[in-house]
Amino acid sequence: MRTDQILTRLERVFARLDREPERPAHLQTPQMSRHRVVLFGSTLAFYLAIVVAVLTTSWLVRLDWQIMFFRPYEQWPQLHAFLDYLVVLGQRGPTAVMVAAWLGWRSWRQHTLRPLITLGVALLLLNVTVGSVKLGLGRLGPHYATEIGSAELFAGGDIFPSGHTANAVVTWGILAYLASTGVTRRVLSVVSAVVSLSVGATTVYLGTHWVSDVLLGWSAGLLILLALPWFEPLIARTEAYVFDVRELLRRRAETGRMPAPVVSALTPLLSAGGKWRLEPAAAEAAAEPAPAVPAAVHTPAPRPTPLLTGRPHVIRSERTPVTPAGSRRPAHGERAAARSAAARPVAGG
Repeated sequence: MRTDQILTRLERVFARLDREPERPAHLQTPQMSRHRVVLFGSTLAFYLAIVVAVLTTSWLVRLDWQIMFFRPYEQWPQLHAFLDYLVVLGQRGPTAVMVAAWLGWRSWRQHTLRPLITLGVALLLLNVTVGSVKLGLGRLGPHYATEIGSAELFAGGDIFPSGHTANAVVTWGILAYLASTGVTRRVLSVVSAVVSLSVGATTVYLGTHWVSDVLLGWSAGLLILLALPWFEPLIARTEAYVFDVRELLRRRAETGRMPAPVVSALTPLLSAGGKWRLEPAAAEAAAEPAPAVPAAVHTPAPRPTPLLTGRPHVIRSERTPVTPAGSRRPAHGERAAARSAAARPVAGG
């Protein structure tokens, strides 16, 4: 007869989650190599060149207006329905949820929090850098432009650089950044490049962004991906801190330290079959039987605190019943004689 315990699927999941975090040996953390530094510097120079070209209302701004007047969505209207769905791949909410779900599964499989923490750091950098430039330059989009040929800067807009484009570069490029093999990294790099290029071109087709917005969005997202190795020490420290906190909480749960009032309140639950774990001292106190009191022995009620007087104070029930023989006040005749004696002086010899 087979007596092995058959674990359910939920029990297997919890058993795997309870395992100690063990990073596979083939996973390597990207380093800030010389090649990456050169790419970062080149992308940063391209980024600054686009900003200067828009600030000076150069040929790039004229190109923006030419494509805006061309109205691609009117030239190829049959693509409009499809591209309306394609541009969702650049929205921050849906893409972050999809990528976080995939990286969460990888974190569970590889017993490491690095994929999720890296995604969080990348999105934080994206919000800070792109958001600050958007609000600082305040450029209006093509649908809200007011002056032909103008760069539409410092007008209260938030269109430059393109957030859809930068988000597509970061969220899909993070998959290639975290790839564990060279082949997977190359394939995911091509896929992320195609998605980010498609999202950027789609925003120009729909007329929601200028061409210069998309160019700056591509360079902004690429800068974040290239700078991630500088944040790897911070990611490692964050992961170690999270695991330390998790281990501390686990130890506290195992020791089951609870105050005495809580222990006394949970005693009925423990007697009813509960599985709470108590402190050793509290468990011994709860397990120790109470001393038996003989039935014939009468336990008197506690006496009240005595008053600070010359004689002890007793309660009414303990006083000796005394029946007075007569009235404590003297008779009327005696009281009259006493008053008359006090009123008349006594003659002395």
